Amino acid sequence: MSTMALSRHSWWPWARRAAMWGFFALIAWLLVRQARTIDWEEVLDAIRALPLIFLLAAGALAACSFALYSTYDLLGRHLTRHRLGTGTVMGVTFISYAFNLNLGSLVGGVAFRYRLYSRLGLANDTITRVLGFSMLTNWLGYLVVAGTAFCFWPMTLPPNWKIDGGGLRILGAVLLMAALAYLVLCATAQGRTWRVRGHAFKVPGLPMALLQLAMSCTNWSLMGGVIWFLLQGQVGYAQVLAVLLVAAVAGVITHVPAGLGVLEAVFVALLAHEVPQAKLLGALLAYRGLYYLLPLVVATLGYLVTEARARRLRVPARPGR
Repeated sequence: MSTMALSRHSWWPWARRAAMWGFFALIAWLLVRQARTIDWEEVLDAIRALPLIFLLAAGALAACSFALYSTYDLLGRHLTRHRLGTGTVMGVTFISYAFNLNLGSLVGGVAFRYRLYSRLGLANDTITRVLGFSMLTNWLGYLVVAGTAFCFWPMTLPPNWKIDGGGLRILGAVLLMAALAYLVLCATAQGRTWRVRGHAFKVPGLPMALLQLAMSCTNWSLMGGVIWFLLQGQVGYAQVLAVLLVAAVAGVITHVPAGLGVLEAVFVALLAHEVPQAKLLGALLAYRGLYYLLPLVVATLGYLVTEARARRLRVPARPGR
């Protein structure tokens, strides 16, 4: 390797890390600057004014969403034929999903799955296939729900925005075509194995693909329903769902843990012309409490119990027992 190549190899990771932290610092500065313009007393009043019936309805939908997402890894179990019990698989998926939402996919969705599943005896290759299929299921539903929302029920953009919904319709059509391509692949290449970055991916059959689609579409729809109830129906459900889908991608692109500030910024930018900012932020903070923080508390307790059980299993039995 040449001296120039070695030099480039040595400074590039540091430059990339510096750029990443600089990006995060810029986002943090923008969020703090925006937060100073908000009357937080009004936001707290909006949270207190939320009717109990709407909070209960939103909480019920959040619980249904987590229960449904917790079954995603069961599809991976069917695909890989591992023998962990249903309750165990759902517990691992629930814990991973809650930490994924709050800490990011690398820490939550990936690291927690590998740690918990490896302690339960699964090989890394099996864990990778389960994780990959779960992620595929999640984003397959996103393609269909977002494609349908953008193509057939485009968002009502703020009046001062000098663009129309034509671009969103095109984007929606592209997303639907991508989902259709996956279904066609499953229908025509069932059982074939593809190599993706050194990992084997076996193409599932069309019935499994349709099941993935139904589960994930329902889950994204439930998430939109949580916010819609917290907004007390002041905005159409399709509009709320479309904005949530935009915010989800914005959170992935920015890599901000829990999409903190990103979710709120997207909703304020796209819905502030229809809902007062204080009520909008109050609903979103309630959403974070119901869909992020409360499940995180439950997941943390579940994780601590799992770790305690694993340590007990590692303690060697005393002589005579």
